Formats: sequence, structure tokens, C-alpha cells
Amino acid sequence: MRVCQGNVEPGFEPVAQLFERLFRVAGRGGGSFVLRHRDRVLVDIWGGVADPATGAGWWRDTLALSFSTTKGVAATVIHRLADRGLLGYDDPVAAFWPEFAAGGKDRITVRQLLRHQAGLDRLAPIAPDADALLDHRAAEQRLAAQAPDHRPGSSAYHAITFGWLCAGLARAITGKGMAELVRTELAEPLGVDGLHIGRPDPDSQRVAATIGELRPMPDLLARFVALPFPITLPHRRIAEAMLSPGVNEVFRPPCPPVLDTEMPSANGLFTAESLATLYGALANGGAVNGRRLLTGGTVHDLARPPRSRVPDLALGFPMYWRLGYHQAFVPGVRMPTAFGHYGYAGSGAWADPATGLSAAFVSNRVYPLSNAMGDLALVRLSRLCVRTFRALQRPGALSA
Repeated sequence: MRVCQGNVEPGFEPVAQLFERLFRVAGRGGGSFVLRHRDRVLVDIWGGVADPATGAGWWRDTLALSFSTTKGVAATVIHRLADRGLLGYDDPVAAFWPEFAAGGKDRITVRQLLRHQAGLDRLAPIAPDADALLDHRAAEQRLAAQAPDHRPGSSAYHAITFGWLCAGLARAITGKGMAELVRTELAEPLGVDGLHIGRPDPDSQRVAATIGELRPMPDLLARFVALPFPITLPHRRIAEAMLSPGVNEVFRPPCPPVLDTEMPSANGLFTAESLATLYGALANGGAVNGRRLLTGGTVHDLARPPRSRVPDLALGFPMYWRLGYHQAFVPGVRMPTAFGHYGYAGSGAWADPATGLSAAFVSNRVYPLSNAMGDLALVRLSRLCVRTFRALQRPGALSA
């Protein structure tokens, strides 16, 4: 039986063939992948199993837990507020969120927050157990009261706290939580229904069951914490950014409790189609499908590549942070202007303003931590798509 469903434009058939091979592997689960060029959908494919317990198949509108891919979505909400003049990137966060001035944080700017430079990356002081991990309002309040873990201005990946920081800032300005803002500021203006922080409905049948075991990730990082300083300093910091008692419990498959809270760094439930549409706007001056999400000036500013090549303190290598996004890493093809956000378990999305391309991938299979993403399907599909797009570029071949 054929696994891959959907449509591809002429010339992109090898992408569907690769997807078919990836998802024919036993126990692979399901997923979907979308590639856009401006307002034209070049690849829109899906397949596999959404829930092994019931045998339910994957559909185009299946929602998948997308881990850190959520950060790019949360950051885009902040850009919508900036676009309307409700905040400035170089303004102190405390100018809008007065409680945030506690602990000597009165000078930390919105720009620093979005570039993981707030010095609030450690998770345990903010969420010391499972109950605290699921209480997003209390997490926002603890972050406001917390003193920085290290000197602000140096980037250290805020693996979990980033989303609560964005949510606390947005709530202080609008009075609304991030789940509501993703709906009203992103999904509704774009006309999509696949962007959610947490489960949109407790009885939703669209949410794919998470397959696999998340435990190897924190266990492996815990081993790094025990290794001697200073050789493992980056590993120690990323472990501290991701680990606290209760992490395994709230992310345990197949239906993690984290689905019923707001953790805008890690519990986004997305479709590939909606993510690719969102990043399609970021790739094309702020507009997609005739709908304006951001002004061209705002998109130009947030997409501007940073000059710093300093390694991130947590990850140990340069991340080239934009304002809430990172450089889109697609080994084998050069895309210096592309940016987005990838997530554990392989989900992710990116935009390339130089070409007008955007892409997104979501899946429900969690593999042991053998690389930074746990699954390289997005990288492989993206690389083939970009190479195919370039090969097909000739006058009028892929005009919008």
C-alpha cells in the first residue's frame, strides 16, 4: 500500500519518493511536509500512522506535537505586536512588564529576550517539578522575579523558558495568553487552522499520538551534567536549560500532559501546511496568499543575519540567532538568508527571503538523541527540494 498522499508539482516527484521511503520504515509513525514558492504550493504530502493503538492514518490536517518549532511561532506573535507599535525591540522588557525589573533585569531589552540573551535559561528554578511545568502563569511570574543565571547579553539557548518569557511579555501588553494570541494574531489573519499552543480541544481527534520514548534525551543530558568542568560546560548548560524533575512525566507518550498547558517553547501542535504558510509570509515581505501578516520593514529587520559568530553558551556552537529564529541549517545547499526554527523529534520550518521559498515538516515519531534534532527527515527533504527548485529554475518555469 502506498504511504505518501498529496500532490507535488512536476519535477518534484523525487521528494514524494523520498518521503515514501522514509515513512515505509516499520514504527515510523506519520508526518507531513510542505514546500511553497511565494503563493504557489510545490509540495504538499503526508502519510503514515497517526495513532498505532487505533491504526488511524495521518491526514493533511493532523496536528503533531512540534517541540522547539513552537519558539518561532511564539516569536512571530511578538513581531505582530512590534509591527503595530506596541513595543520596540530595543525597549526594556520591564517597560511593558514592570515585574520583570526584579533581580536586576530592568535593562534587558526585547531584542535580547528574542536572541536568548536574557540570562534566564535554567529551567529548575522556574519549574522545579511536574506541577510547576504545567502551570504557565506561575512560570511567567517566577521568570519576572528571577535574577539572571548569567550576565545578560550573551546568548544561551533558553530551551523551555523562552516561550514563557515571550508569553509574559505579550500578556503584559495585551492581557491575553499565548494560546489565544497565536489564534488571533497568526492563525486567523493567515486563514489557517493548524497553529495551536497546546491542544485546541480536549476531545480533538486531529492530534497525533506521540510515538517513541523521550527518556533517552534527558538521561543522556544528565550524564553530561555529571562530567567535569570546563570541558562539558555547553553540555552542562543545555542540560540545565532542559531538565527539571517532572520533565519525563509531562512529555510522556502517547498523550503527554504537556498538551493541556501553554508551554510556548515546546508544546505547539501544528500542521505542516499552516507552518509553511506562516513562514511563507516571512519569506515574502510579510504577505502570503493575499493576506498581510507583517509589514515589509519588520520582516526585513527580523530576518537580517546577525554579525556575531560567538558560540551559544548552551549549545557550544554559533546559532546565528535572529529575533526568535535561527539560521536554517540544510547541509549540502547554501541558503545564507534562510531562517526558521527546528524542533526535537525532527519538526521544523524555514523561510528564505532570497528565493521566496518556505518549508515545514511535522511528525509524531521521537527517536533517541543521536543528533540535535533526533530525526533528519526535514533536512533531507529540504535539501532535495532546494536542489530540485534550483535545477528547475529557468525563465517562467516556476513563476508565481
